[in-house]
Amino acid sequence: MPTFVALLRGINVGKAKRVPMAELRTLMGELGYTGVATLLNSGNVVFSAAKGAPAGHAAKIAEAIASKLNVDVPVIVKTARELSTIVAENELAEAAEDHARLLVAFVQNAEALPGLASIAQLTVSQEQFIVGESAAYLHCASGILESKAAEALLGKVGKATTTRNWATVLKLQALVNQADA
Repeated sequence: MPTFVALLRGINVGKAKRVPMAELRTLMGELGYTGVATLLNSGNVVFSAAKGAPAGHAAKIAEAIASKLNVDVPVIVKTARELSTIVAENELAEAAEDHARLLVAFVQNAEALPGLASIAQLTVSQEQFIVGESAAYLHCASGILESKAAEALLGKVGKATTTRNWATVLKLQALVNQADA
């Protein structure tokens, strides 16, 4: 059965958009997904489904969260293969000593990636931004909080994205590999 990763955008940050992971796992099971596992408290879910496309799963999950948990949240779903591609194409991974300062921007549809290109002009020294074929990558060696590029990626320019730091992406990859084993 194929393995997928669901990435919820902007939950459990502050007091707004609270989604307890136990409730999310239960909801995923009610939707018919199996092998459901969450990572951290920030809306990372690995699951299996007998059929269906990532965009369909994303819509189904977002609709269920809105109706059952009363939280309106964008959801991006990637297949295990898509996640592996995103990990493999990250040209900034080797240069990033601190994985918490390397962001990966996920989009549901790769056609949204060119819209992020304007972020490159906001980078300063010690920062690198690359738009890949499957995701975008931002390395903020001096820190994410001070970065105008990160602010844009996490804000309005990146509204079609959800970001995870590299450490979380690698943990998700390990969880997917464990589910596929």
